[in-house]
Amino acid sequence: MIFGIVYLKTRENMAMIERGMNPKRHANLPAPFRSLKLGLLLAGAGAGLLLAYFIDNATHTPHESAPIYFSLLAIGGGLGLIGSYSMEKKAWERNREFELKEKEFDARQTRNDI
Repeated sequence: MIFGIVYLKTRENMAMIERGMNPKRHANLPAPFRSLKLGLLLAGAGAGLLLAYFIDNATHTPHESAPIYFSLLAIGGGLGLIGSYSMEKKAWERNREFELKEKEFDARQTRNDI
């Protein structure tokens, strides 16, 4: 399995070199929303565990409560990832609008310079 992973990575790097791209440049790109995604995932999972704890203590029934913990953990983590996605999408759209306005401004400037 490790051989397959190394082989595929090497083939990918060779294909990038053949196209005139630098494979090291793409490997070191930052992921700006990774910490946001991880933070919201953990916060959602923690909120789900806390809610499961409150539900478990409030019911006082002699049943197994593990399904409550696992389900609310997954629901909370999923809600955290959905929140992360919506924040990333808003930021991406805001950046795209700014780039379009900037291109429009540059086009006006070049028309005025002529």
